[in-house]
Amino acid sequence: MQTFDGQLITVLGGGGFLGRYVVQRLLTRGARVRVAQRDPRAATFLKPLGGLGQTQFVAADVRDAASVARAVQGSDAVINLVGAFDDMRAVQADGAGHVATAAKAAGAGALVHVSAIGADRESASAYGRSKGDGEAAVRAAFAEAAILRPSIIFGREDHFINRFAGMMRVTPIMPVIAPQAKFQPVYVGDVADAVVAALAGTATDKLFELGGPQVLTMRELLRWIADATRRSPLFVDVPDGLASALANGFGWLPGAPITSDQWLMLQHDNVVADGAAGLAELGITPTALASVADGWLVQYRRHGRFAVETTA
Repeated sequence: MQTFDGQLITVLGGGGFLGRYVVQRLLTRGARVRVAQRDPRAATFLKPLGGLGQTQFVAADVRDAASVARAVQGSDAVINLVGAFDDMRAVQADGAGHVATAAKAAGAGALVHVSAIGADRESASAYGRSKGDGEAAVRAAFAEAAILRPSIIFGREDHFINRFAGMMRVTPIMPVIAPQAKFQPVYVGDVADAVVAALAGTATDKLFELGGPQVLTMRELLRWIADATRRSPLFVDVPDGLASALANGFGWLPGAPITSDQWLMLQHDNVVADGAAGLAELGITPTALASVADGWLVQYRRHGRFAVETTA
């Protein structure tokens, strides 16, 4: 197991969904971890995971270059996990550049930047463009940085699988938007392991696309969630014309089921490209959704862990 004994590693966004798993792995490997995010108080739950003085917490906003420079000062390595679905250009494009520039100026020996499958400077969606511009900014400022592009990340605290499971708990009808769109869900623990492996620099590749062992369409994924939670909603495919009209006409409203930008993202499959380096090149065996999801999806069953599966 790669160790980072005594090294100071700054993790931007360390208190987030993916961040908590990355921080845990770094602490286990002996690193001193500096968790940097806009509200560091929201990340103090990580403190018991490390030894006395092993974890630090600092305030930093990737949109503010000066705050990022202060946060990474003295770091041996830097990890950027920050992403957003609003203010995307400032966070994912300009912010990525601020992190890379600051890491290089601080003399950090390594930088890992987590992007997303679909990152493309020419993408029709603002999300895809901001991710693509962010990767370009990282390469310009820190050429040897490792960039990871995960597909949809799943795990106990995710906002994807849990969102649909929660919807199925309260509605008997499940509209399916973009039913043929393909995803390759990847386990959050595998992505965290990939971050650590990329940080160690054991692989020669510098760009990795991360996907799980299964490729599922949106319809297949929703049916899988229904089966796992023992729900039986009526699935209704939403015609593309109607979905587009809803996204473009009402996507700006708070709580809208889909935004116009998300609709554009669904026009392209979210899967690992043929021939791309991925988890295998980082020495990681991908985890299947079915092997871990039962541990938390049980909460969405009618009687929780006391639910009894019946047979005909």
